[in-house]
Amino acid sequence: MRFSGAILAVVLGATAMAFVSYAIADECSNADSQAKLNECYGNAFKKTDSELNKLYKEIERRLSDDPDTKKSLVVAQRAWVAFRDAECNLQASGGGSAAGMTYPICLSRLTENRIQDFKNYLKCEEGDTSCPIPPAN
Repeated sequence: MRFSGAILAVVLGATAMAFVSYAIADECSNADSQAKLNECYGNAFKKTDSELNKLYKEIERRLSDDPDTKKSLVVAQRAWVAFRDAECNLQASGGGSAAGMTYPICLSRLTENRIQDFKNYLKCEEGDTSCPIPPAN
């Protein structure tokens, strides 16, 4: 059985939706080719990455008076980015033409998880010794 390009894109898009948030999947549901899916999921990752960077800057701001913890944040974030990129390279390694979509889907999924970590850090309450980020002033 052979699929047309549009049908294949729909099948691949439906498969991708199982791996990313509904919001991203909805944004890409109208893509009618693999190239458009790749572009859409790439753009979705850019939005997710932008949100992560915004939260990271807020955490850095809160740590402005704590250089040791700020240094730990930088080390942890660099290690996390290295892990994320390596993990997504692994996941996309067998993807063939879908790798251009699989890679940013993975990036988005892992970045969304990190965003949740950062949001939790930013909700720390005064006196919470399990949280390295001070509450907002």
